[in-house]
Amino acid sequence: MILYEKGSINTALTAEDLKQGLFEALDKIEKKNKVLAIPPDYTRLPSRSGELTEFAWQYLGDKLTDILPALGTHTPMTDPQISHMFGSTPRNLFRDHDWRNDVLTLGMVPAEYVKKVSEGAVDYEWPVQVNKLLEEGGFDLILSIGQVVPHEVVGMANYNKNIFVGTGGSEGINKSHFIGAAYGMEKMMGRADTPVRKIFNYASEHFASHLPIVYVQTVVGLNEEGKLQTYGLFIGDDFNVFDKAAKLSLQVNFKMVEEPLKKVIVWLDPTEFKSTWLGNKSVYRTRMALADGGELIVLAPALMEFGEDKEIDRLIRKYGYLGTPHTLKMVEENEDLRGNLSAAAHLIHGSSEGRFSITYCPGKGKENLTRQEIEGVGFNYADIDEVMKKYNPEKMKDGFNTMPDGEEIFYISNPAIGLWAFKDRFEY
Repeated sequence: MILYEKGSINTALTAEDLKQGLFEALDKIEKKNKVLAIPPDYTRLPSRSGELTEFAWQYLGDKLTDILPALGTHTPMTDPQISHMFGSTPRNLFRDHDWRNDVLTLGMVPAEYVKKVSEGAVDYEWPVQVNKLLEEGGFDLILSIGQVVPHEVVGMANYNKNIFVGTGGSEGINKSHFIGAAYGMEKMMGRADTPVRKIFNYASEHFASHLPIVYVQTVVGLNEEGKLQTYGLFIGDDFNVFDKAAKLSLQVNFKMVEEPLKKVIVWLDPTEFKSTWLGNKSVYRTRMALADGGELIVLAPALMEFGEDKEIDRLIRKYGYLGTPHTLKMVEENEDLRGNLSAAAHLIHGSSEGRFSITYCPGKGKENLTRQEIEGVGFNYADIDEVMKKYNPEKMKDGFNTMPDGEEIFYISNPAIGLWAFKDRFEY
């Protein structure tokens, strides 16, 4: 059932609009004596989820007993990040999700179903794992808060991904990521009905229907002035609420280009992007738009690691972004990579498969990744100061720019909120 919906390509929701929409939805829910909120972490700062969580606390008061950021494999949020994202929401309500230890398995999606929906790409059962707090916390309402936006693993982010990945366990996260990679990322991005989503929906229906989850979902994108705009808010407890948000997101976040792009410059905001685990959204979201032989240049002043998880960081350094055939071979031959399939999937996602070049430009502080480290995983390296003299983010607008020397480039200020594709490479 949809409890609240407002959104269109012309809608611009203010903070007060979000508050009123959430309050209207909460008014319709009878049981809300003990509530858990599951917002995204700091890597989804533009989602407006921080404000919505704070509004939930303002409405619910002491009935909101726990807030569990959907970390997935990300590192726990710091106090400054929590204060910045969630405002006056009490710090003592926040819990850290430990994806290796704090989970339980609700059931198993059968291998034959996984094989069927992945069209034979993989053949294993999938564990339906969630943080044990969801099952054992005694909640009569769980608010899953987040943004629907194109996503490399599941097609469109959020809905039950926020539960099964955001609060999921090691095996579930690993296997779901690998299903998407093996099936083909470019066949999934920007689509709501994908093999991974079908598996999540099967899990919701067969093993998690007893959890009192209500989804609070925003659609946020850049407007014509290059500023963030909230185009929609959709609140409800079933697939329909996600489907409506996903359709709007496809209109708002998806940019079709008439010709393949020869050179793309991506800026990674230093407050959000400190790893290639996150920064490779610059690769995922542009790969369908880049021309064969094209060039992707990533300006990453805060880049300091590959994986946010130490073991994943080690695996990235060991195996590199060297393409699908190499990665699949390494999975077959090496137990450490076979035991961490989300890392293997990430290595596939982050490779251009030799079709275009990827150049990272990290900052030059002691904490930043070095040229040797960048080139060691298969990327090209360039000096950020020299590159920014020519391609200054402060002087470029999102989209096509003609440089003083006549060169035409395509600039993206935040790869996390969009998806770009050449029209002949994308089928609805």
